[in-house]
Order: sequence, then C-alpha cells, then structure tokens
Amino acid sequence: MPERDGYIAGVPCWVDTSQPDPDAAARFYEGLFGWEFEDVMPPEAPGRYLTARIRGGDVAAASSPPEGVPPHAVWNTYIWVDSADETATKVVDAGGTIVTAPFDVMDAGRMAVCADPEGAVFSIWQAGRHRGARIINEHGAVNFNGLHTHDVDAAERFYGDVFGWGILSLGGGGEFWTLSAYGDHLERERPGLREQTVAFGAPAEFADVVANIVRIPKDEPERSAHWDVTFAVDDADAAADKAADLGGRVLVAPVDVPWARLTVIEDPQGAAFIASKFVAENRNLANPEHVPAGAA
Repeated sequence: MPERDGYIAGVPCWVDTSQPDPDAAARFYEGLFGWEFEDVMPPEAPGRYLTARIRGGDVAAASSPPEGVPPHAVWNTYIWVDSADETATKVVDAGGTIVTAPFDVMDAGRMAVCADPEGAVFSIWQAGRHRGARIINEHGAVNFNGLHTHDVDAAERFYGDVFGWGILSLGGGGEFWTLSAYGDHLERERPGLREQTVAFGAPAEFADVVANIVRIPKDEPERSAHWDVTFAVDDADAAADKAADLGGRVLVAPVDVPWARLTVIEDPQGAAFIASKFVAENRNLANPEHVPAGAA
C-alpha cells in the first residue's frame, strides 16, 4: 500500500502506547507484528519514545508514561488538527476537558491531551515534522480506532462540534463516525474509491468513515468510556496464538464479526488492542451480542 504523508483535520492519524517498560513492550510487538523500533528522544531526555516502523515507515510507538501519570499501560489515539490550541478551545466549549494543555513536541508537532464529556481520553495532533502513521491497513498497521461510549447521542454532539463528525449506521453491521471531507479527500487520492466501496457491498458513504462506535451496554455501567485501536493482521487466529506465546493474554478469542474476523489481546503489561483480518464474506453477519466490532 502506498505510504501516507499526512491527514486532513478530524481524522485519527497516530497511535502510541504508554508502557511502564517500553523496551519490554517493543520486544512483544516486534515479535507479534515484526515492527522495528528506534528511540527518537535525545540522549538526555528523561523518558523513552520508541517509534515502530514497517519497511521504514512509521506505524506506532511505545513510550514511557508521561511524568506524573501512574505507570498504566494503554493505547492512545491521536486526531489530526490544523491548530491544537483552537481545537482545545472547541473541546472545552463542547463540554470536554483538557488533560494536558497544548505543548510543542520539539519540531515534531504540537499536541494536547483531551477527554470527552464521558471521560474518554484522546490526543489532538498539529503536525510539524511528524506526519502521523505512514503505513496503514496492512499487517501490523492500524486500520481502525473506535470510541466506546454509554451515550452515543451526547458523543455525537461533542465530536460533531469539535471535529464535524456525523454518524453512519449499518444496522447489524455497526455504527461509525464519518467526515464527508475525508471521503472526498480519499476519492481524489484514489479515484473510484466510492465505487469500489459499493462493490464490496457497503454504502458509498462508508468512504467517509474515520472511526467506529461501540455502545457500552446499559447493564455494564462499570465499563468506562474509552478509545481503542485495531491493527490489521493476515490471520487473527495466528495473531492470538502468537500473542499468547509472547506473554500476552487473549481477552476475546478469534470471532467472526461483520466484515472481519478479530481477536482482542492484552499485551504483557496490560494494554489492550484488537487484531483484525478483513473478511468480505462476513459483511452480512450481525455483531455478536457481547463482542461488538472494535471491542477492547
């Protein structure tokens, strides 16, 4: 797949994982996905930031926990914006909170850490030298981010105000965040994309999708709202077996869902993620009751 060079505002563009031991995390993900890592922090820096690459293209990173934050392993989603400062203001105006105020990351870019009104944490990224994930939608690379929420209506108001997102519902096939400008952008990059999308059995609007939505059941109030990350794999069953061999834990055994076969994995330090293989033949399946597409 051609290498990406940036995104448009409102599109998830990067993921990293905060880990108590970034080097141990690197060993796990190197074994699972074949990633190659480089510490991009200056020698005198107090923390580590290990950028993961496939064929030399950035795909993700493993980092030390931010200063003052408990050493909890988690995957983090970043959304591309034109201005971190202006978007942070929108977050507050829409009822969200700023966890970490906008700051410069050397010459890589400018970012802020935010939370939506329900507490789901995400970061915003104003690009400098770092242009987000260069490789996506292939084995070992990100192919989806998803919001788990108790209140989709409230989330729609918040993310609509901040990023201009709407919702596409496919019934038994799930719900998705859309940005019409994204589909238009992709169509310019890959003419005929919307027609190809329809040929796969999805509506043309699916080209506008930027993330998916997982409704947290009302009878599970203890589950917190959060963002997740899905990595594409060539074989979900093999990924689950390999993760277990490397010291990870399979939270959800491989299962068929609309458009995919996926498994939910927890790495050895506790960060959960989804590994998913695209399966066009599964397009008419309904989501399993307790394993919605994108669950983690």
